[in-house]
Amino acid sequence: MNSPHEIRPDLEQGIDRKELAKLRARFLHLNQGRLERAREGLSTRQQQVLTALPLLFHVNHPVLPGYVSGTTPAGVSGFEPGPDLLAEAQRLARSFTYKPRHGTAPQPIHGLFLMGSLGTLAQAEQSDMDLWVCHAPGLQEDELAELRRKCQLLETWAASQGAEAHFFLIEPQGFVQGERNGELSSDDCGTTQHYLLLDEFYRTAIWLAGRTPLWWLVPVYEEHNYRAYTQTLLSKRFIRAEDDLDLGHLAHIPPGEFVGAGLWQLFKGIDSPYKSLLKLLLTEVYASEHPDVRCLSLEYKQAVFANQLDLDALDPYVMVYRRIEQYLQQRGESTRLELVRRSLYLKVNKKLSELGRSRASGWQRQLLARLTNEWGWDERQLAMLDTRSQWKVRQVAAERRELVAELNHSYRFLTQFARDQSASSRADQRDLNVLGRRLYAAFERRAGKIEVINPGIAPDLAEDTLTLVQSPNRKEPGTTHWGLYNGNLGVHEWEHFSPLKRCRELLELLTWAHRNGVIDNTTRLALHPGDSDLTDFELFNLLGSLQQSIPLPLGTVSEVRLLQPSVADEVLLLVNVGVDPLRHHRDLNILMTTERTDSLSYAGVRENLVLTLDQVTLNSWNEVLVQRYDGEHALVRCLRDFLNSLGQRNQRPRLRVRCFCRNRAQAIALRVEEIFDTAQLLLEQRLNHRYLLQVAQHTHVLELQPGQVTLTTLPDHDAVLGCLGEERGQYSPLHLDANALQDHDLPLVLEQGRRDCLQVFYRLLEGWADLYVLDEYNALWHQRLPLQDEAHLLLPLQRFLRSVVVRHDAQLPLDSLQQASLEILYYQLLPSGPGKARSLEPRPSPREGIGQPYYEVQAILQAGAADEMHITLYCNQQEFSELEHGDQLYAVVARQILGQRRGAGSYRCYITDLDLSELLGDDQGSTALYLRYKTELERALNDGLEQLQATLEP
Repeated sequence: MNSPHEIRPDLEQGIDRKELAKLRARFLHLNQGRLERAREGLSTRQQQVLTALPLLFHVNHPVLPGYVSGTTPAGVSGFEPGPDLLAEAQRLARSFTYKPRHGTAPQPIHGLFLMGSLGTLAQAEQSDMDLWVCHAPGLQEDELAELRRKCQLLETWAASQGAEAHFFLIEPQGFVQGERNGELSSDDCGTTQHYLLLDEFYRTAIWLAGRTPLWWLVPVYEEHNYRAYTQTLLSKRFIRAEDDLDLGHLAHIPPGEFVGAGLWQLFKGIDSPYKSLLKLLLTEVYASEHPDVRCLSLEYKQAVFANQLDLDALDPYVMVYRRIEQYLQQRGESTRLELVRRSLYLKVNKKLSELGRSRASGWQRQLLARLTNEWGWDERQLAMLDTRSQWKVRQVAAERRELVAELNHSYRFLTQFARDQSASSRADQRDLNVLGRRLYAAFERRAGKIEVINPGIAPDLAEDTLTLVQSPNRKEPGTTHWGLYNGNLGVHEWEHFSPLKRCRELLELLTWAHRNGVIDNTTRLALHPGDSDLTDFELFNLLGSLQQSIPLPLGTVSEVRLLQPSVADEVLLLVNVGVDPLRHHRDLNILMTTERTDSLSYAGVRENLVLTLDQVTLNSWNEVLVQRYDGEHALVRCLRDFLNSLGQRNQRPRLRVRCFCRNRAQAIALRVEEIFDTAQLLLEQRLNHRYLLQVAQHTHVLELQPGQVTLTTLPDHDAVLGCLGEERGQYSPLHLDANALQDHDLPLVLEQGRRDCLQVFYRLLEGWADLYVLDEYNALWHQRLPLQDEAHLLLPLQRFLRSVVVRHDAQLPLDSLQQASLEILYYQLLPSGPGKARSLEPRPSPREGIGQPYYEVQAILQAGAADEMHITLYCNQQEFSELEHGDQLYAVVARQILGQRRGAGSYRCYITDLDLSELLGDDQGSTALYLRYKTELERALNDGLEQLQATLEP
């Protein structure tokens, strides 16, 4: 049934001008009530700003605020200042005199509107003044520039009066067509919304001066026929064009707008959830009704047409709450409804408990009290919310769970809605992905990530006094954990209380406390270190390091960074947290008195003083992660993982290494920092470096390939030789840490690596000799041989290497042969005999002596079935194959070689040439590979030779 006072201007039954005038009067009556409420919540100076604005846009006068020039567009449609306003203007500038505008002077300012929270239940002392300045079409660019400048000057003047004002220029015709120049309110998401912003404007705008909205005069049932209806009003002169301005209608809202609005509110809700929750839920309500959406502004207009002009019932925030309440009650979601009620209460921020009853009782407090009585809230509930500024960890953590669940629910709803409606016209998949990453970074739990428990819930979580305790973990016998407790608790007092937070490792707990502001510079800490070596000095410095590496508050993550995978920005390495390395070693006296000071291979006992590392990382998505490394190989595992986390990025993260343990802290930190800096530098060269580290008894080889770093831990010298001798497909520089292989000859050899060169190193021992070859790719070959003399040691190797070079050159184009041929260089390690080599000296290549025996032995390897390999040997051009001799091949060849020798010498058999062309195909094959096959073949030959000689001995 229609209200007896309802106005129904119907096109078919005729439109009554008197009824239209009455309708406009109703809107203006409501408008006046809201304006009075808005003024009531402002200070005297803020009221003066609001009062003066229509006059300041109506005239250009040099003594008034906002003056730019005499040509700046001025003149508000239908506006004429009254004596009170002119008196107010003269209080601003005594020399001001008003000259009325005569005749048909242009009035390019069509309307001034205040929109947003002013005049509503949610108005607060810090609420902004968002003003839409609607102007005539056709203004020239220089005129618009001057008008913008005027707005900027007025914003500055308003700020000087204690009012935060924002002015937005609107050209109504362009606005209807969707033409926008950025944000249209200080709480607006830019171009992703149009109709939802218009919906908010129509239900919250307070008219200040100029033309009134044409939308006011169109009945809700004619919204779908808006253009025809308004055209009739104008063409048949029911209204005058100069009395109204047209910003468009709300008959249909594209689905993409719900996604865009939801994205924006979710983005804001990550840091300020209470502020965004109501708009977020309203967006969900609207989207769930699509395509038959009845906007709140239409309900508002329907109420005015029905003469239902209760300011409280039509309060924009009350209307939003009622629509959400109805939606959630229909769905039976009482938990979400309670969260909405808390959000509204905290948004209004008028304390109703005994804490706030001493304050003046305004209309906002009265309206809010009626709502909370309706909700059944008691004094305890009100007091809990009124003390939000004092909430600490437990209350905040509980509230966070519900807020995060709500934000994640909204994200899933929007994602599904966008998918179902193909709603990508204004908010595409890219926006959803970026927002998904924001939510993931802010709220997703994963191993090592520090959870942020206070996304805008309470202003300050810092505790005055806390107690930090290490205690046995009763659930895991033999282990300990750390707890953080409220207050200053004695040695056994803490056992009777529940901790704020408990973690296995100290650094995870301290990082959590710092990231969430539970510990700040004013917090006093009582320490019960348990079995750890933690001291107050170390604890103080650990917290200082965290504050330096993770400076709070963290800035907003840019969309550009979110479009890329997260990377580490800040890395803090804390060595030996709560551990004194000297106390944990058996040979304490030796460690304390030794002169050998390398922290990784300390003293004669070769002890590693780096026992644990805690890595704290702040990444490009503002996530904070903590990872602990302990055990025998903690350092190299941490280094490997750190290098792998760098990927292919060009810029290093900022790395800080700190150590505050009792003994040798600075030396330990500097040594670890040196290793990390060296490894990063090598990796940045993108040359597939190998980095050799000696840590205590173990040698570690890091393969530094861009995009992938691998770690090999080698238990002994033979394993090192095997690793360094692995075949390589390209030149790989080798870098030795200062402490690597210090008890061996290898550093002298390995430091000589050169590209495209074969380098032979030999050392003469007592009856033996060590031979080393660094090949063209810097792979190492080693062999220990019985020593007869230098000639018998080096000539066979020289012959073999020459044959390898010949085969290498044969596969090269003639024009590149000159520069590509491999040079063969010789060096002797000195001194000869026992002990460690101290130096090396170049030596000439060995030469064939006159009459010196030279017996050519060539091997050809061919692939067989599966992994089999067929070997054919040629001794001075005579063929010996497995096909003919089977497993006696090497014994037969040894007999042939022995029979050809001129003397009865017992020197070894050597391979002088090797063909691997069938195995390698078009590949060159490295010299190290040829040498490895050579070693295996010679071993078999010499085994055959020894067996043969044994049978010949009497």
